[in-house]
Amino acid sequence: MIELYESQRAMRNMRRAAMQRGVVAVLDVGTSKIACLVLRFDGSDRLRETEGVGALAGQAGFRVIGAATTRSRGVRYGEITTMAETERAIRTALQAAQKMANIRVDHVIACFSGAEPRSYGLAGQVALEASTVSEQDISRVLSSCDVPDFGEGREVLHAQPVNFALDHRSGLSDPRGQLGQDLAVDMHMLTVDGAAIQNLAHCVKRCDLELAGLASSAYVSGISALVEDEQELGAACIDMGGGSAGVSIFMKKHMIYADTVRIGGEHVTGDISMGLQVPHATAERIKTFYGGVVATGMDDREMIEIGGETGDWEHDRRTVSRAELIGIMRPRVEEILEEVRARLDAAGFQHLPSQQIVLTGGGSQIPGLDGLATRILGQQVRLGRPLRVHGLPQAATGAGFASAVGMCLFAANPQDEWWDFEIPVDRYPARSLKRAVKWFKDNW
Repeated sequence: MIELYESQRAMRNMRRAAMQRGVVAVLDVGTSKIACLVLRFDGSDRLRETEGVGALAGQAGFRVIGAATTRSRGVRYGEITTMAETERAIRTALQAAQKMANIRVDHVIACFSGAEPRSYGLAGQVALEASTVSEQDISRVLSSCDVPDFGEGREVLHAQPVNFALDHRSGLSDPRGQLGQDLAVDMHMLTVDGAAIQNLAHCVKRCDLELAGLASSAYVSGISALVEDEQELGAACIDMGGGSAGVSIFMKKHMIYADTVRIGGEHVTGDISMGLQVPHATAERIKTFYGGVVATGMDDREMIEIGGETGDWEHDRRTVSRAELIGIMRPRVEEILEEVRARLDAAGFQHLPSQQIVLTGGGSQIPGLDGLATRILGQQVRLGRPLRVHGLPQAATGAGFASAVGMCLFAANPQDEWWDFEIPVDRYPARSLKRAVKWFKDNW
């Protein structure tokens, strides 16, 4: 973990250097598509380190100058299963984005879903050495957190201080420079399956790129799809992707919980493919054009031509009513939402002051989904689109690009994490920090 701490510091320094040079790429490695955005930053004077959490409104600082997507290959449930195919898909998306931007990119920041994320809440407390809180005091209080034994083969992806308390004055986002005697911190730590990170890092390296940052799709989707009030008062973001649905809960502009449901839009397509006996590509087209989850009286009479290329004229001329299609899709969508409800209940979401739920991601575009989600998840459900980014092409403004756009905001205004502070070596929590990240040693 000492190596992980150092590797995350190295990635953040590399990201800062790339941003000062002016160009960095963002890569969203998903199950159904791989999206790449190329960002140009206005200048180093705009990139001074913000104290604590930066302002979210109208985040300029960068423009999107290149964007491309390609069909994802070799990825299931948000995790890489076939290295060569994923590498080819990443290269395709990156080359198209570079061609549009007319510039070469060496550094990428990647996000991924899946990898079985688990959230932990940690707490630590120290007495201040002087009367004012210094950077060193924050380092000491972060290192005083008792890190749980999160298991072999798992790595820490995010470790963010979400709340500071100074002499029982809680709710401080940045206590530096304030007066007091005792400093306490609450930290949210997200661990993921280490093999998934290693595979992604290795795949990016095989594409002749430098990995300058990693993030969870559930986290960055919440950054882009939730408005400021929702992030402040408490809200859940459900990122409905192709292979999985990411769940993240925000409070006081920090993520306090994340999880993933390993069912997504690809499973709905698979159900249509089996139910109607059609190829996967045809099922995807039918789902996109005619899909829905709420049937009306008109849907019995609306007939859909299935089409096909089997050569059997009778088989290729079949039609199906839209009501039948909805009957195939609805049970699977209900299953996804029921699983999301179980995750939210386990996280204690019902105890938050605000019960807002925002649906985003490509799977959230099914007509009628918000009404169904309201019945299963609760009263306050809305559909979210990515916000606060300039220069996005029209094709990249939909809900399916929430995590890619969130990565842009993550790159421009990263929140403080554990590894941003100089934690003294003798204060590393020795018991749990010995399991280190091997891949970074190989990469650097």
